[in-house]
Order: sequence, then structure tokens, then C-alpha cells
Amino acid sequence: MRATIIHAARDIRLEEVDDLVLAAGLGEGGEPASGRDAIVRVVAACVCGSDLWPYRGVTETKEPRAIGHEFVGVVEQIGSAVTGVAVGDFVIAPFYDCDMTCTNCRNGVSPSCLDGNWWGRPDREGFPTGGAQAERVRVPHADGSLVVVPGPVDEALVPHLLALSDVMGTGHHAAVSAGVGPGSTVAVVGDGAVGLCAVIAAKRLGAERIVMMSRHPDRQALARRFGATDVVEQRGEEGVAAVKALFDDIGPDAVLECVGTAESMEQAILSARPGGMVGYVGVPHGGAELPIRTLFGTNVGVNGGVAPVRNYVEELLPDVLSGAIEPGLVFDLELPLSEVAEAYAAMDERRATKVLLRP
Repeated sequence: MRATIIHAARDIRLEEVDDLVLAAGLGEGGEPASGRDAIVRVVAACVCGSDLWPYRGVTETKEPRAIGHEFVGVVEQIGSAVTGVAVGDFVIAPFYDCDMTCTNCRNGVSPSCLDGNWWGRPDREGFPTGGAQAERVRVPHADGSLVVVPGPVDEALVPHLLALSDVMGTGHHAAVSAGVGPGSTVAVVGDGAVGLCAVIAAKRLGAERIVMMSRHPDRQALARRFGATDVVEQRGEEGVAAVKALFDDIGPDAVLECVGTAESMEQAILSARPGGMVGYVGVPHGGAELPIRTLFGTNVGVNGGVAPVRNYVEELLPDVLSGAIEPGLVFDLELPLSEVAEAYAAMDERRATKVLLRP
């Protein structure tokens, strides 16, 4: 099978690798394989903004490894203990593996699953999983990770379903973490796919005014389509002043931080009204540290983290199926898997907001 392997900064290759198979025999610890896994044929995958950190060399790639963590597909094989999915099911996978039965999963924090894992890494039993930018993925906890989409699945729905594997649920987590609800006023820092989906989420949760901070006309237009009422192009102190000016120089109730740098977090915290809340979901890079004195002085709260998208899929899926939300519109470039290196380059060079890959 073909799979995307990152070798070093800006060195992305599609390579022939061993086919993934259901776990059998004994794991590294000598325990029998659980039989809870499945092999999923990837129908669509994509490149994530967080994939760009190793691509740019911000995080080191010490040895070649499989990459990619967002996919939808069709179940081809299931283990002997799998009961919740069947061969032929169209499924959505979150950007991580989880069992959805442990205390953390049941508490709504499935990325902290006690038996969880990340795509591309061997599971707890030592069996490979594979990265999502590939032809197939092995899912260790099929009944936990995978959500079955009622069939038949219209081709036009695939990008929107794929968005539920990460960016839509992540944008939703930013809004939920910030306490967005009916009548809320909101600003969004970051106009990438997650920030755009955060606009969808804020609108869906009832926000009455949504400000998108963006300098890119195409992304501004999509944000307005999703529900943004205002756009602010400035950054830094000018950006803070521009956002606050829209709210009687006080600021919005909630600010959704969807980038992950020190600058974006500062922008978010300083833009919120006294007593407001920042919901942050940007993967931290750039040395962001919380300014406790500022938070103390303004009563601004900060809440968020890695998004538990698996806990949100069932809530968001009906709105995708009905057409009430269209998060797949964030995909503005589609390429075959054979051109995965170009997909990374296009996102790195900001020629694309988010790239969809078809094996």
C-alpha cells in the first residue's frame, strides 16, 4: 500500500509500505491481541495546519515516520471483538484513537483516553496503525474511534464529513470552551480551517455578532458565508483596538484562539472584555505563556486544549447530513494522494487554506 512518510523538514514522500493487517498473535507485552481493531480503506484524507510544524522543521523529525491524522473511509476488515461497525460501513475517524469507555473518554476528554493512541504510532500492543495520508489505516479501537455514517453517502458530503475528523470539532471546542451561547459576542483569531470552523460553531451555538480577524479576502468571504458579521484586518495593538471598538471599546464576550503562537494568544487575551473568556485550540508553538497578571487584573478566563472531537461527532453529524452546516467548504484544493508533496507546499505557501487528498 502507499503511505505518506515525512523524512525531514520539507521532505514529504509517498512510498510503498507493508500492508496493514488486523492484529493477531501476541503483542509486545506477550498478551494476546484484543481483536478490537479494524482496517479502513481511506476515501479522503487531508493536510492539517499542525502537519506544517514538522514540515517546516519547527518540530524535529528524528527519523522517517508516517504522517496524517484526518480521514474518512470504508471498513474493509474487523477484529473478532468488534460489534459496533461492520465491513462496508462508511466511517469518520477522529484525529486520534480512543476506546470511548474509559473514565477520561466518558468525561468528555477522549484525547486523554487511558488506552488511546495517535495515528502513525504503534498501539499499546505494539501493532502498527499507519498515518492517515495513506490508502489504509488500522484502527485499534474500532468501536470507540469510528462513527458510522448512515448510507448511502453522497460524494458531495465527503468533504463535510472529513471536516468532522478534526477542524469542525476543533472549532466547536473553541466555542464551547469559551462559553459561546445565544446572544454571545465573539471574535476569532486565526483564519485557517479551524478558525473558519470556529465561526460556524459560534453561529450554530447562537452568537449574535462574530468578528473574524483576517487579512485574506477569500477567507474573509468564506467567514462571512459561515456567519461572521465583521472583519478586522489589523493585528497587535491596532487589532485589539479595532475589535474593542466594535463593542463599545469593551470587547467581545468570547475570543476563540485558533493558531497556537504567543502572538495569537496575546491577541486573544487582550481583545476579550473584562470577565470574558478565551477558548484556545491552536496547537501551542512559539512559546506562548499565560500573562497571569493581565488575567488577574481583567478577570479574563482561558479554557481549552486539544479538542475531544470524537465526543462531538454525533452532535455535529446531523447538521452536516441536513446541510445546516457546510464545514467542508474550507477545502479549497483537492489533489490525488500521489501529489501529497504539492499539498504540503500549497498550504505552507498559503496557496490553499486546506487540501483534501484522494487516494
